[in-house]
Amino acid sequence: MNWITNYVRPRINSLFSRREVPENLWTKCPECGTMLFHRELSDNLNVCTNCDHHLAISPRSRFAALFDGGVFVEVKVPEPVADPLGFRDQKKYPDRMKAAQKSTGEKEAMLVAEGEIGRTPIVAAAQDFSFMGGSMGMYVGNAIIAAAERAVKLKRPLVLFSAAGGARMQEGILSLMQMPRTTVAVQMLKEAKLPYIVVLTHPTTGGVTASYAMLGDIQISEPNALICFAGPRVIEQTIREKLPEGFQRAEYLLEHGMLDRVTHRKKLREELVSILRMLGGLPAPVVGDLPAPGTIAAPRAETPADSPSA
Repeated sequence: MNWITNYVRPRINSLFSRREVPENLWTKCPECGTMLFHRELSDNLNVCTNCDHHLAISPRSRFAALFDGGVFVEVKVPEPVADPLGFRDQKKYPDRMKAAQKSTGEKEAMLVAEGEIGRTPIVAAAQDFSFMGGSMGMYVGNAIIAAAERAVKLKRPLVLFSAAGGARMQEGILSLMQMPRTTVAVQMLKEAKLPYIVVLTHPTTGGVTASYAMLGDIQISEPNALICFAGPRVIEQTIREKLPEGFQRAEYLLEHGMLDRVTHRKKLREELVSILRMLGGLPAPVVGDLPAPGTIAAPRAETPADSPSA
């Protein structure tokens, strides 16, 4: 009986039991409802293959697609004081931070890196909306200042990808102080006559929109991104009127002069390379590599011995 219980029954159960399927293999497009396989989605830069809706993408995945060969070096950001206000709502602020770090695998809501894009050296910064809504706290302020200082030191342009719900309430007035701090950082770039390009992604709202996100020399947005200070629902409740269709979306803002371009994510790298090289007074980007002159052997002249009739 022990032999049957301990060996035969488990063996039979293992043959007929259902294999567990990981939960993260499929993603449902929030726009059209299509189920997208994770490899297909990542290969398409997190853009829906059915309706072209732009889903959120992490800073590391964005940088891997942006920099030449996916190679970049992180720029160190000074660590701020942890939980300066001892803030607590339903959870303690440090507990929220630990949960966000565990779910995203990142230290904070912004990643700063340097590398080359189309053989053009740049410094780049990107916010992570999945990290506490990409909220702007002291670390984000330090990250933008670090990015600007690094760009000035290396004499490189700064490209910033914004995605945030606004200032981080857990840091109170200290988070709001990052608005003037980041504005000063942008001014450093302007005084050094270095390009500052902002790519606004969905969503960019609140104090982020009211500071560094709208101070770029060139303002680019991904399609259908929500870009605003106060959201449309808040405005409708305040003025008690129905807002126009597509209000505060990228295409609406482009039409009304607040943006320079609305660019598909798959074409964004190419456009950034062209703009950066143009602003830097550099020649047109090299699309492909050709061998140096003299490295290709000249074709050998045909001799009578090589002819078919010989």
